[in-house]
Amino acid sequence: MSDRNQELFDRAQRSIPGGVNSPVRAFRNVGGTPRFFARAQGSRLWDANGKAYIDYVGSWGPAILGHAHPDVIRAVQEKAALGLSFGAPTEIEVEMAETLCRLVPNLDMVRLVSSGTEATMSAIRLARGFTGRDAIVKFEGCYHGHADSLLVKAGSGLLTFGNPSSGGVPADFAKHTIVLPYNDVTALEEVFANRGGEIATVILEPVVGNMNLVMPSRAFLDALRALCSKHGSILIFDEVMTGFRVGPKGAQGLFGIDADLVTLGKVIGGGMPVGAFGGRREIMEKISPLGAVYQAGTLSGSPVAVAAGLETLRLISAPGFYENLSARTKQLTDGLAAAAKQHGVAFCAQAVGGMFGLYFSTTLPSSYNEVMACDKEGFNRFFHGMLDAGHYFAPASFEAGFVSAAHTEADVAATIAAADAVFAALG
Repeated sequence: MSDRNQELFDRAQRSIPGGVNSPVRAFRNVGGTPRFFARAQGSRLWDANGKAYIDYVGSWGPAILGHAHPDVIRAVQEKAALGLSFGAPTEIEVEMAETLCRLVPNLDMVRLVSSGTEATMSAIRLARGFTGRDAIVKFEGCYHGHADSLLVKAGSGLLTFGNPSSGGVPADFAKHTIVLPYNDVTALEEVFANRGGEIATVILEPVVGNMNLVMPSRAFLDALRALCSKHGSILIFDEVMTGFRVGPKGAQGLFGIDADLVTLGKVIGGGMPVGAFGGRREIMEKISPLGAVYQAGTLSGSPVAVAAGLETLRLISAPGFYENLSARTKQLTDGLAAAAKQHGVAFCAQAVGGMFGLYFSTTLPSSYNEVMACDKEGFNRFFHGMLDAGHYFAPASFEAGFVSAAHTEADVAATIAAADAVFAALG
């Protein structure tokens, strides 16, 4: 029997660089052939061969309700029938902005864009325009999209500016970015003591999802807020991933930390391309056409995409939604950890809201270096064992996973049973 996934991958590589339109999809981290998916429903995906998988990627976070929720599909169909886009204001984008300002702490005003990268890029430009400063601080292992200033790795010391981590990024751009270890309060204090007057903004994932899932320490969050306030720097919470994933008010609500600017994406599009950035009114009024900081986008606030997002936000606001989602996610992580322990595999896991992290390590990591010390080969063997058994996890050991409201107790139990067999082979 022919393998349609392999056939499609071979065909794709002739016209698409690497055969994929986003790098992690290529399976380069885990080896093997990427799955080309043909359809999805609820907690499941079906690949080009017709094989079904219980899905723990969820389109990298947006599918919080599960795939193809009928109410979301209906909202998209009804809006699409009226026209796909206008390049002009619509009532539904006003409704989305009002909804976000009501639900997300510290959003006085918000602007819609088409992706998380656009949101973070625009928020950083706004922070620089508002403060009149150039330097930005980011953290090792945090990913904020592929804007030039953010594709930067650490310099040779804590107080040096960064170096490009991608071809095509001028060194002159990267030199304005300072890269620090995540959760390192001492490094943060040292940078502000030496360069506080130069720093326009500090941007971070308040729960990291792009080097696997890493939780922030309370001391780290408190130091961030205090130092930014003291030195007049803008604190940006990149909640493209955590927004409406870790709780109904995102990481700000979860931790009780006020950000000056917030970026959003994924869940607010319900599976369609929507991003947003917003914050305090005096900052947001610096954006054109009110202020001198320019930002624009032809398809920003796309009515069809916004319709999907608004319906998703309505549905996840139901009483008990997050309690049930959190319980199901914890069922998964607790069950996987117990199965691994039974077979003597060095493994641990944790969950927050509908996000989770799996680590082939005896301790939960708190930094990039600790994530890198996990057993990558162990994860790869686990990934392929689970894939063969019909359970789809992120194809890299450096990515968080996601559970949806469509995952049932039986789905998770089946995944734990499959993992038990995989761990037995690994132990």
